[in-house]
This record gives sequence, structure tokens and C-alpha cells, in this order.
Amino acid sequence: MDRRQRLLVHGIGIDHGRMKFYRAIAVAALAAMAPALLAGEIPPDARRSGYSFMSPDTRAMQDDDTSNPGMLFVLDGEVLWGKKVGRADKACADCHGDARGSMKGVAARYPAFDRTRGRPVTLDQRINLCRANHQQASPLPYESRDILALSAFVAHQSRGVAITTGDDPQLFPFVEQGRSLFMQREGQLNLACTNCHDDNFDKHLAGSSITQGQPTGYPLYRLEWQTLGSLERRLRSCMTGVRAQAYDYGAPELVALELYLMSRARGMPMETPAVRP
Repeated sequence: MDRRQRLLVHGIGIDHGRMKFYRAIAVAALAAMAPALLAGEIPPDARRSGYSFMSPDTRAMQDDDTSNPGMLFVLDGEVLWGKKVGRADKACADCHGDARGSMKGVAARYPAFDRTRGRPVTLDQRINLCRANHQQASPLPYESRDILALSAFVAHQSRGVAITTGDDPQLFPFVEQGRSLFMQREGQLNLACTNCHDDNFDKHLAGSSITQGQPTGYPLYRLEWQTLGSLERRLRSCMTGVRAQAYDYGAPELVALELYLMSRARGMPMETPAVRP
């Protein structure tokens, strides 16, 4: 680097690239402190789906099932629903029958309390519990195509159904845990979920719309991912974005966060599979 391209700050030579880096850190620190006075949950009547923040092209892709790439996973899930697996040689359909009736409204109440475990489980975890207990099959890995396809197929049966998650009194302590995590600052940027999704929605970050973080369409298709992904994947991505250590898939903290977010969206209609940038 040529000396003429360097600045002298407090007697220390710093090049333009490093200046931009330190400036970005300073801006992030200020942004982390400023919203503290504004932090607060969005009133129920002001809550909006991420769909309302999307461009017309993205909305059109979600609205047309023949253009929505997430529907390919739903179709795969329908095949898996009727496929016999495991030592029990049973299919999901053998217990639950036609998913269009038996699964309608089910995803709208997950995460749900599991009495044998004494804590909430996600829809993905419930599918794997059914595989283990009733099909005697091995669990499907997190974010694998099969678990996403089955989850999308089941959740698709609830499209248009209002979310009811969190109304079970046994879930109340876990909802509060999720709320605390949502409000808790973390990572090198010292930001909490609420700083973006409660305090600064309708603004933009690096050209992308900041939404309210309402989880109405998961698992959903992200153009950035070029595939379907779970809410846990999105949460882990946000944690990485604020330079925090992401929880492992299936961790109780991630389940609590998902539970809080779904309870926060109570009354909003399911959209699975949604499409986002």
C-alpha cells in the first residue's frame, strides 16, 4: 500500500481498508446500543407476515404452486408419507391415513409439549419420534431432504390455518425461555433478535428487507439457499450473522426460540412452503 493512501489516526498509520473495518464495528456497536430504549414486542394487530415485505416477483412465485420450488419438496413428502420403512414396515399413512384430513392444523400447533420428554418438540422432532417408536426406523438427519420434505408435506396441509402454538399451559415456561433468548444480546455485534425484528422492521440491511421474523411459512424455500430450509437453519444463520456461536440443531434453546416465535405469530395463517430471498 502506497504511503499516500494511508491516514494518520492518533499517530498510528491505518490504511483505508482497516479504517472501513473499524468504522463498521463502531457503527454496529452504536446500532446495538441505540435500539435499547425502543425494544418492545409488536402488538398482535400490527404483526405482519414476511410475505408482505417481499417483492412482487417473490410473492408471485409463492402464490403459484407451479412456480413455487418448495412444492417439489411437498410432492416428495407425499411419496414418503405412503412409503413403508423400518423394521415395522409401516408408512405414516398406515397410522394417520389421508394427510389432507388427519394433518390439517397439526403444524399450526408445533412446537408442542411431549409428555414423555417433559419438554416441547418441533415438528421435525415429532416425525423422528414417530419413526423411532412406530416405524422402528432410524431418525432422519436435520436439514436432510427427506425430513424437510415430510415436514413440508405435513405443514402444507395447514396452509391457511391460524397458528395456535403456545396455548398449552405446560408450554408457558418454555415460551418465556424463548422470549428471553429473543431479547438477549449476543455475539461480537452485541445484538438481539428484537433489535432487528421488533425495532427496525420495514428497513433494509445490505439491500434486504428486515421483516418482523414471523415464522408462518417454514420450512420455506430461500433463493439464497437454493433449497428448502427449516426455521432452525434460519435461526442459526442469524446467530452466525451477529458473530455468535450458533446452537446445535435440536438444542433446547433453538426449540424454545422456535416455540416463542410461533406463539408470537399466533392467529396468523400458515403459508408453507413460503418463498423468501
